[in-house]
Amino acid sequence: MPLKWVFHWQPNAGTTVNSQMINEVSQCVESINGVKEGRWKATLTFYKPMFRADQAVPAEYPRDFLGISLPEQPNRYYFIIRSQKIVLEADSSIQMIMEKLQSYKSRVSLTFEGFQYQLGDFQLRVGKVAPSASENLRGIVFEVEYLPLSSMEKSRQILDGFVEIWQEAMSKRSLPGHFMHIEPNFAEFGLSDHYTSQHTAVQYATVMAQLISAVQTAQGVRN
Repeated sequence: MPLKWVFHWQPNAGTTVNSQMINEVSQCVESINGVKEGRWKATLTFYKPMFRADQAVPAEYPRDFLGISLPEQPNRYYFIIRSQKIVLEADSSIQMIMEKLQSYKSRVSLTFEGFQYQLGDFQLRVGKVAPSASENLRGIVFEVEYLPLSSMEKSRQILDGFVEIWQEAMSKRSLPGHFMHIEPNFAEFGLSDHYTSQHTAVQYATVMAQLISAVQTAQGVRN
């Protein structure tokens, strides 16, 4: 699978993400000759165990984990147990099985949704982040996928060069914030240099953690 980097928008203190910002980012992609190909969507769900309030959670049960569906792998579903640094791949039918077992319940779902673009050897995705049952924006994501290679080490220099061009184009927009890319320690999850969809799932889990942190920080500033 081609190497992919996932960025999230870090707004300046005191500012919040809005639809105009997403439009500006999309226009920036088009300004560097990105060709719009269509829409894309991914969903990330936060699961917690279903136990009574007076019932202790067995030690072998994770206290929470994440599940994610990716547009490039519609028949697969990915689980990330952050506390134990585990990422698993399953058939998409696992979601129905979990509903029937009722051992874990979906607490929060975030939808990543927007447009996909082609730019030479790169595939780009710009999307909003919002709770699945709401239109309230929580953030912006930006994916950069380098199609010719799946080796992270071999692709890194090329991606670094592209990101420099992208950041320069974004700097001309004067938006209140910037895109951040925090690369997880994939080796901790048992993942190799050869890029897979499991790497993408781990990146989205990292993005979710950063988005939650940003929202909490913003709420702290307002309070």
